[in-house]
Amino acid sequence: MNTELPPVAPEVVATAVEQLTSRLRKKLDAAIETYATLPVTADGTVRRVRCGEDAEVTLAPGPSGVVTDAGQAQCSCLLAPRCLHRAAVLGAAPVADADAATEAADEPSEGGAEATGPDGGTQESGTPVTDVTAGPATDPTAPTAPTAPTAPTSPTAAQVAAAAELWAAAATVLAAGVPGAGAVPQAEVLRAAHTARLAGLHRAEAAALRVVRALRAARARHDGHRLADLVAGLRELLLTSGLLAASDPDPALVGTARRNYRPGGSLKVHGVCREPVISATGYGGVVTHVLADDGRWFSVSDVKPGGPARARGAATATVALGSGSVDHAQLSRGGLLVSGATLSPDGRLGAGKGVRATPVPGLSWTSGPLARLFARPLAEAAAARLAPGDDAEQAGPQAGELIGCDVVVVGAAENHLFARELTPDGADSEGLLIRLVPANGHPELAHATNFRKLASRPGLRLRVVGRLDLDRAATLRPLAVGPVPDGTATLMLPPEWAGHADLGYDRLEGAHFPQTDLPPVEGPTALPPDPVAEAPLWRLRRLVEVAVSGGRRTAAEPARDGARASGAASLRRSGFRTAADLAEALATEADRRGRDVFGRTQQADPDGYARVWLSAAVYLSGTEQALVEATWQPSAAA
Repeated sequence: MNTELPPVAPEVVATAVEQLTSRLRKKLDAAIETYATLPVTADGTVRRVRCGEDAEVTLAPGPSGVVTDAGQAQCSCLLAPRCLHRAAVLGAAPVADADAATEAADEPSEGGAEATGPDGGTQESGTPVTDVTAGPATDPTAPTAPTAPTAPTSPTAAQVAAAAELWAAAATVLAAGVPGAGAVPQAEVLRAAHTARLAGLHRAEAAALRVVRALRAARARHDGHRLADLVAGLRELLLTSGLLAASDPDPALVGTARRNYRPGGSLKVHGVCREPVISATGYGGVVTHVLADDGRWFSVSDVKPGGPARARGAATATVALGSGSVDHAQLSRGGLLVSGATLSPDGRLGAGKGVRATPVPGLSWTSGPLARLFARPLAEAAAARLAPGDDAEQAGPQAGELIGCDVVVVGAAENHLFARELTPDGADSEGLLIRLVPANGHPELAHATNFRKLASRPGLRLRVVGRLDLDRAATLRPLAVGPVPDGTATLMLPPEWAGHADLGYDRLEGAHFPQTDLPPVEGPTALPPDPVAEAPLWRLRRLVEVAVSGGRRTAAEPARDGARASGAASLRRSGFRTAADLAEALATEADRRGRDVFGRTQQADPDGYARVWLSAAVYLSGTEQALVEATWQPSAAA
């Protein structure tokens, strides 16, 4: 993928691939790989790519910055628009969210949608945002009359058909694996995603786009690619589309389309920290997290096409809220008094015409609602964040909210620190032992550099604000750090930083650390075993992941070389009997081959294989989540 190119709507890519002849389709993957490395010439918002002596592809996105119409992509060759050049350049461009153009167009309107990056716009592998459609503006303080519950309605015939099309496309991708899921299978997923959008299946459409992005990153061996993200995307896509195709009436499976805003009245918010955003789809920017007096989390975002360069520049960009007299750096260390606020269901502050914002002095992390953020025991705060919610698309209603804690750095291992919670009673040797992992490993951000400096100072005491990592045992991803209130063996930050350092932007230097020897760390310094990584479930996890990375043939190998029996036996001895049964079933189904009347091997049906893989993936996800939740309890980490 070439992030210098503008994002392209899914249906535009799908149509370009469908217009190619079968001969050109065979060359498409190689052409995309070549054209993704070609220089891009910028002329305002127009982007041009020279594909040869007689071929130049021009992409002219609309006001939203997204190519949403086939006519906005032109090639100068004689075969255009049914040419390989045009399809390959479109295939090398980032895939845009279907609603990106609509959101950008509605940004100035009162209570309208705020322009954000795709995937919810908060991080590379963030939770997708699903919102309710706003109704007429009402007084949020007025009492509401009780309404009778409505019975769930089954999906329409068009939705069932669209879901079945998505299932078939996803099952084909799963059977092919990463090596076989090139541009043509991806285009089938994108076409099915567009059909799902037209049918109103917004959750399934979002899952399909995440799968395509993850496939592209895997095939390009992108530094930010995680196989676990692709596995999770396929699991979500197959589960959602499969249930909808079976006419499941659960409304959460349908999802909602837009981030509409509702009236929020007057608010006083205090800046906590800034978070740089670099999306896998070529978006970049910043999200500033703020906390209201009543403890509610809100955010102000500025995420648009631009990638890493824009993420760096947005650190001091003007906040598009009210008078616009405050930038994000000032807001993260200051406050705002907002009147006529508009709020999205995920806590974003809207920038409608009726919004007025007045800067007010900020609070330190040791006073007011910010101090209360650190008063809760870490295990209790984590349990609240991991609690299941009503929204099936999120781990919990507060899973994306931040957590505050005081810790002492114990040591470092690989790319992460491990630290022990500082307890109020002073028995720090009994505090919860956790991992601290960089929130973003991009080399153009300051996270990794700051972590290396923190890792070299065991015994350093820190006040940390971060986000739970839902996939790793007792792991926190810090966004900002500051000194502990008692001032002992802690950071010494400059006054202009107002008591905290944003790890993605502010760079810690030697003068910011104590100039005397740090006290020795009390208590055990070895990390406890990681039940997620070290449990025998790794055998099932490896099979589920290999099935995605290598395809059906790779998943069938345990059934052929005799390893299936030994792996299943090990799982059963450890008490994971269901995991053993699922591993055996997956390997057996992967190796299943039918024959025609002449005895020739037939092409295997991907449908049954996809169902068996989905069963194993759903079981694995649920079991690992339970193990992660257990590691946040003090008894599990002792």
